[in-house]
Amino acid sequence: MANTETSLKEAAQIEGAIGAALVDYTSGMALGTIGGGNGLDLNVAAAGNTDVVRAKVRTMEMLGLNEEIEDILITLGSQYHLIRLLKSRSANGLFLYLALDKNRSNLAMARHQLKRIGDDLEV
Repeated sequence: MANTETSLKEAAQIEGAIGAALVDYTSGMALGTIGGGNGLDLNVAAAGNTDVVRAKVRTMEMLGLNEEIEDILITLGSQYHLIRLLKSRSANGLFLYLALDKNRSNLAMARHQLKRIGDDLEV
């Protein structure tokens, strides 16, 4: 099992990573960040993506979908923003956020690596 710091360092090593954060979506606060800069304020991203997660959870409830969100992908012109909801008992209400440079990353591999990091994270 990995702690927050170790997990964020691993996320930062994913090819094309710009920045990563561990976020509590009940409060919108980043519990840890790594990277960012150059127009990517990870604390602002944490708060904004909390709204995205909350909206999707509400929509699924209204639709009666009895499914779990694995991840949410936002595709920009030059970036991918990946939100991975964490499922372990100790990480309930948390998500990993990863911003990737679209030209330097492999989205399928990044999703796979972020899942593994999330599964190993112990908060």
